[in-house]
Amino acid sequence: MTNLLFIAAYAAVGAAAAGLAGAVALRLLRHRSLTLSLAVVAVVTVAAMLAGTLSVAWAMFLSDHDLGVVTTVCGIAAVVSLGVTFLLGRQVVAGSRALAAATRAFGDGDTFAPPDGAPTAELAELGRELAATSAKLTASRERERALEASRRELVAWISHDLRTPLAGLRAMAEALEDGIVDDPARYHKQMRTEVDRMSVMVGDLFELSRIQAGVLALSPTRMSVYDLVGDAIAGANALAAEHGVRLVGDGVEPVPVEVDGREMTRVLANLLTNAIHRTPADGTVAVSARHDAASGSVVLSVTDGCGGIPADDLPRVFDTGWRGTGARTPPAGAGLGLAIVRGIVEAHRGHASVRNVPGGCRFDVVLPAAAN
Repeated sequence: MTNLLFIAAYAAVGAAAAGLAGAVALRLLRHRSLTLSLAVVAVVTVAAMLAGTLSVAWAMFLSDHDLGVVTTVCGIAAVVSLGVTFLLGRQVVAGSRALAAATRAFGDGDTFAPPDGAPTAELAELGRELAATSAKLTASRERERALEASRRELVAWISHDLRTPLAGLRAMAEALEDGIVDDPARYHKQMRTEVDRMSVMVGDLFELSRIQAGVLALSPTRMSVYDLVGDAIAGANALAAEHGVRLVGDGVEPVPVEVDGREMTRVLANLLTNAIHRTPADGTVAVSARHDAASGSVVLSVTDGCGGIPADDLPRVFDTGWRGTGARTPPAGAGLGLAIVRGIVEAHRGHASVRNVPGGCRFDVVLPAAAN
C-alpha cells in the first residue's frame, strides 16, 4: 500500500507540474489565436501523461533497458496523440474561421448563411442561433421599410387632402372679403364643413401619434359587449339611413369585457363608418359579438357588403395611411381609421383582422374576456 501511494504521489507531482506550466502558458497566450490555445492544451495533456509515467518509471529504479522501453512507448504515444490532436484542432479552427467569415458578412448587412458541417456541437448551435437572429433582423428590416413607405404615403396623402380644402377655404374667404358673394351664409356653412373635416383629420393624426408612441392612456371598466355594440349602432344609424344601408345587430351576446368604453366605441364607430361607406344602397351591415370559450376571448365582428377586398390588399388593410384600390376609408379620408382601430385594440391586448366573406368582408376584433 505504501509503494502504491508513493507511485501515485510521483505521478501526481509530475502531472501537476506539467498542468501548472500549461495553465501559465494559456494565461499568457489568452489573447492569441484558437490554434495556439488548442496546441497548448494538447501539449499540456500529453506532457502531463509523460511526466507522470516517466517520473514513476524513474522512481521505480527500472533497468536501463526497461526504462528505455517505457520512454520509447510513451514518446510514440505522445507523437501520435499530438498528431491526432493537431488534425482535430485544424478542423475546429477551420470551422471557427468559416463561422467568423459568415458572421462578418452578416455584420456587413448580408443574410447569415451558417457554414456546412460544423466540427463541434457548440459551433453548430452558435450557427443556428446566428441564423435565427439573422431571420429576425431581416423581418425587422422588412417591417421598417414597410413602415417608412407607409409614412411617406401618409405624408403625401395628408398633404393632398389638406391642400384641397385649404385652397377652397382661401377662395371662399377672398370671395367674401371682396363682397362678390350673393349668399354669404352658404359660404359660411361650406367653410364650417371644411374646417370640421380638417379638424377630424388632425384629431385622427393626433390619436394615431399617441398610439404609435405608446402613450395612449386607457381607463378600462367592466361593461357588457351588448351595451357597447348598442351604443355604436345608435351612433351610426343616421349615417346608415343617409346611405340607404341597413344596420343590424346580429347575434350579440351579453358578454362582459374590461375595456376603455370611449376608445372601444371609437373602434366600432370607425369600422361601422367604413362598412357603411363601402356598402351599396339597400345593402346590410351586420354587427355581432360572441364569446369564444376555447380561447377565453370575445370576438366583435362587423360584416359589410363591399364585394370583398383583393387578396393582395388584405395584409395591408390596417397599415397607416393605406387606401389601396377601392379605398376602405370614407371620401377624403386619410387612411387612418383602420390603423387607429388596430392600435386601440392592441393596446387592449387584443388583435384585429379582416377576411373576405360571400358578398363582402368581415372585420374581427378579438378582446380578452373579463374574469368572472
